[in-house]
Amino acid sequence: MFSLTEVASLNDIQPKYRILKPWWDVFMDYIGVIMLMLAIFSGTMQLSKDQVACLPILEKCTNPEAAQKRLECSTSVLGTTPSTTTDLPDSVAHELLNTQPTPLKGEDRGSQPQPTGRKTNLDYQQYVFVNQKCYHDALPWYNKYFPYLALIHTILLMVSSNFWFKYPKTSSKIEHFVSILGRCFESPWTTKALSETACEDSEEKQRFTGGVVFQKHLSSDDCCQTTPLMETPTVQFPTEKLIAEAPSLTTLDKKDGEQAKALFEKVRKFRAHVEDSDFIYKLYVAQTAIKALKIILILSYTSTFASKIRFHHICKPEIESLTGYDQFFCTHNMAFMLRKLLFTFMAMISLYGLVCLYTLYWLFRRPLKEYSFEKVREESSFSDIPDVKNDFAFLLHMVDQYDQLYSKRFGVFLSEVSENKLREISLNHEWTFEKLRQHVTSNAQDEQELHLFMLSGLPNAVFDLTDLEVLKLELIPEVRISAKVSQMTNLRELHLYHCPAKVEQTAFTFLRDHLRCLHIKFTDVAEIPPWIYLLRSLKELNLIGNLNSEHNKMIGLESLRDLRHLRMLYLKSNLNKIPTNLTELSPHLTKLVIHNDGTKLLVLNSLKKITSLVDLELQNCDLERIPHAIFSLANLQELDLKNNNIRTIEEIISFQHLRRLTCLKLWYNKITAIPPSIGLVKSLDSLVICHNKLETLPPALFNLPKLRHIDLSHNCISSIPVEVGYLHNLQHFAITGNKVEVLPNQLFKCSKLKVLCVGHNSITSIPEAIGQLVQLSHLEFKGNYLDCLPFQLGQCRLLRKNLLFVEDHLFDTLPLEVKESIISD
Repeated sequence: MFSLTEVASLNDIQPKYRILKPWWDVFMDYIGVIMLMLAIFSGTMQLSKDQVACLPILEKCTNPEAAQKRLECSTSVLGTTPSTTTDLPDSVAHELLNTQPTPLKGEDRGSQPQPTGRKTNLDYQQYVFVNQKCYHDALPWYNKYFPYLALIHTILLMVSSNFWFKYPKTSSKIEHFVSILGRCFESPWTTKALSETACEDSEEKQRFTGGVVFQKHLSSDDCCQTTPLMETPTVQFPTEKLIAEAPSLTTLDKKDGEQAKALFEKVRKFRAHVEDSDFIYKLYVAQTAIKALKIILILSYTSTFASKIRFHHICKPEIESLTGYDQFFCTHNMAFMLRKLLFTFMAMISLYGLVCLYTLYWLFRRPLKEYSFEKVREESSFSDIPDVKNDFAFLLHMVDQYDQLYSKRFGVFLSEVSENKLREISLNHEWTFEKLRQHVTSNAQDEQELHLFMLSGLPNAVFDLTDLEVLKLELIPEVRISAKVSQMTNLRELHLYHCPAKVEQTAFTFLRDHLRCLHIKFTDVAEIPPWIYLLRSLKELNLIGNLNSEHNKMIGLESLRDLRHLRMLYLKSNLNKIPTNLTELSPHLTKLVIHNDGTKLLVLNSLKKITSLVDLELQNCDLERIPHAIFSLANLQELDLKNNNIRTIEEIISFQHLRRLTCLKLWYNKITAIPPSIGLVKSLDSLVICHNKLETLPPALFNLPKLRHIDLSHNCISSIPVEVGYLHNLQHFAITGNKVEVLPNQLFKCSKLKVLCVGHNSITSIPEAIGQLVQLSHLEFKGNYLDCLPFQLGQCRLLRKNLLFVEDHLFDTLPLEVKESIISD
């Protein structure tokens, strides 16, 4: 037989799972223990004491007497009192009452009392045999196997109750959930977050300063947020809302902070893993329903067989040839005890069934596959705690039956606001003022610059760098600019690369009056902070991201009219047309740059209205011709059409109307020829037409008196016209990567030439006239077919070795004094 300790282990669930066992499960476990004890007790009693005692049913008495005599006859045979016959079956009682005992020897001798009854002629071994035979034949099977059935039923119910803790597809999720829940409950960050992010009192809410700021319309649940949040999607900005500044956060132990960050990540992954299915819920419902059905089955057949447990039984073992009797009257000594244990077991089963029915009622009374943290949101400032569903929601409902405090503390780790605050504390602990100072560098403009990349947020110590001029923030998910930015009086340029920025009221006021240049790189237009449209002192705005035609209306460029000092607008995107709202910037916009990443720019009529443009760049816009709208820009001075699909530039004749045009860049196109009408653009100062397919150069090109910079590199030009000598103001001439074989002497009449690049051509010799270029400081001959360099290079007194690009063996052909003059500083 099983011991109680061994069987009880079947119901032994680890203590950590107690939070997932509501009161009904605990109650059913106790009922199961009672039923287990009943089964073990009854089984033990049956193994030790269960037996039957049988006597043969004798022939009828031959000497009938009165009824009292018959009763004495039955009494002498069965050894019972007369009253016991009333409990026998009618046939047995009738037979016994109609039998008499046979007189014994010496019955008539005197008055001495003689034993009554009748000798059965059976010995002890025969009685043992009959008892064993009748135990197996006459005793109902339920009397013999009730303890074992009770034990089996109890074990099955215990297994069913704990099946969801053991089944592989659910046990791993449950174990992970219980582990995370326990750590979240005990984490120091939970207590700290609930205490530090509580709703501020009315005095804190009155700490406002004036100014315009954009704020999301907050619900009643959001009113307790202590950190002002700026809404990034485009909204209307007519109203003025004042935002209180956020209180400072105290430090947190580094180890606790790291553990809390790990918990946030675990909760996020667990939610994604569990929330997509409801298997745990279905399994719990199924096991409860199976237990209810099993209880109905047990009660059905147990109540039927309960009446079979009796003390008296008639046995017909068919062993008359061995004993001389065909019927025996038997008594079962455990009948009374088994009957009481059975009724107790049925009572426990009935109570178990009622609890199962209540469990099913609770499961279907309300949707358990949805869980709302509404109460937690009301009691704390974490209004962003999301509601959960499916198995995640069901597990939280089960936890609430144990203690709702677990769910409340667990909700802290579902809040992004809470996670951001933790990151802020850890970030400030790691990025001190000294560490940030080490990352400050000087850029090309000799400005103090700080570049922060892939941090969890913006360290508070940044605002203590009062001499910082350029701040670059890249891939920082949460940038909150606090009022301390007002200390950075030298800050003029801000870069936000994939960094949704939120500002406090005082911080916005400072940026509005001091910021001059803003760079924003984004993936979606929703990342563009709406407060940028009110930076009235802004002079340069760079927007880099997806601005296709469907989202053009969301750009918010209509609000750029408030940027009264904006001079330069840079759009690197995939526009199909130039937004018409740009025309509202025409009074003050002087530079427009559009990098279109290969998307064809179809509509450019809006350019006509931006008459104040001085500098225009349309790069990578898949243009096939020079847009006619450009010819209306009377103030245009620089035009850059880099990396398009332009094949012909016959429209260049219209540039003569652009009296102020000084720089024309047509590089990285497919231009095959320069029309002679280029000579009409008299104001042209710089021409960049490299990386095209030019084969010849028109003489008219060299009739431009103001031309100082020409770049014809990487074309198919085979000769340089002698008219190049007419360019008396020429300072930069580049024709690298062509097919030029001879350098005309007229080229060296351009006495102001400072840069000469003729590398990677087919030049075999360099004229001695090169010595006339006394201002030459940059010379490239590398990649030609030269045998030597002319010693006249020594006359180019400004030429130095670091800007002389020739093969080493050619440089060695120069006289020693020439080499020394070139090498010397």
